Amino acid sequence: MKLISFAIPCYNSAAYMRKCIESVLPGGDDVEIIIVDDGSVKDNTGEIADEYAAKYPTIVKAVHQENGGHGQAVNTGLANATGKYFKVVDSDDWVDGKSYKRILKTLKNFNEDNEPDMVIANYVYDKVGARRKKVIHYDNVFPLDKMFTWDEIGNFKIDQYILMHSVIYRTELLKKCGLQLPKHTFYVDNIFVFEPLTEVKNMYYINTNFYRYFIGRDDQSVNETVMIGRIDQQIAVTKRMIDFFLDSNVRPGKRKNYMINYLRIMMEVSSIFLIISGTKENLEKKKELWNYVKNKDAELYRKLRYSLLGSTVNIPGKGGRAISKYGYKVMNKLIGFN
Repeated sequence: MKLISFAIPCYNSAAYMRKCIESVLPGGDDVEIIIVDDGSVKDNTGEIADEYAAKYPTIVKAVHQENGGHGQAVNTGLANATGKYFKVVDSDDWVDGKSYKRILKTLKNFNEDNEPDMVIANYVYDKVGARRKKVIHYDNVFPLDKMFTWDEIGNFKIDQYILMHSVIYRTELLKKCGLQLPKHTFYVDNIFVFEPLTEVKNMYYINTNFYRYFIGRDDQSVNETVMIGRIDQQIAVTKRMIDFFLDSNVRPGKRKNYMINYLRIMMEVSSIFLIISGTKENLEKKKELWNYVKNKDAELYRKLRYSLLGSTVNIPGKGGRAISKYGYKVMNKLIGFN
């Protein structure tokens, strides 16, 4: 069995995918690299995938599929994964070489009778033009160099949520929970991280800056204009996460608190981009989204709506929306998330 499977979803990624692939190749025969060509037609993405598969037949798999979007590419990567652990690396991102060695060494040293369901490492916002790269770390949240459970975690700051960039899941857990991401939908990385949490018991944190999250392409999904244009997909993902949480009936405790906080972030992100767009139609969509939660579960609605984030994006009137926009700009300047 391979130690870890890396899924690299690629869609017309020829201009940058080599850097991503080359960053994970040093893992050698301990790793499996699954390059998923998601119906690329505008460049030679598929040929590059085949090139690496031919050159490194014991390490690289090239899988070609009809275009299904990022989520379907992740599904395909998981379906083909044989490694003990599973990690998604987007084709415009890469991993740090020194941290990579530490990650592999740590994974190898886990006792087979006591393996983590989820491994967390730091990630870096590698934003074009930024003098200082923002590092998201968790050393104030998670115990260091030990296995831990939900009961042992500390308090998360607003920028410290576990994202696809920071997480490595045990492959068997992902398959056990039946994770399937929707086709032709952006922002499903939130579902990828969120839904398996109900199955996670043991965790391990490696305090190293492993994942480099590139931000700077005009067509990138986190580009502000692009996000507003795809806001219906962001809303759909948020609603699915709300439904999943309510259907899962998560027991009270730190896991449930964390998942509620994650939903607060999702509601805030959806709301702020609906506000930024400024259209009457999108402001109605914001109202409908909050009513969706309210009609689903009054208690969850209160926890989301009357939190600091919920209150910030629901200040009434034009002046209230201006305050919301200003708060968003401040946070974006501090963190640099798009």
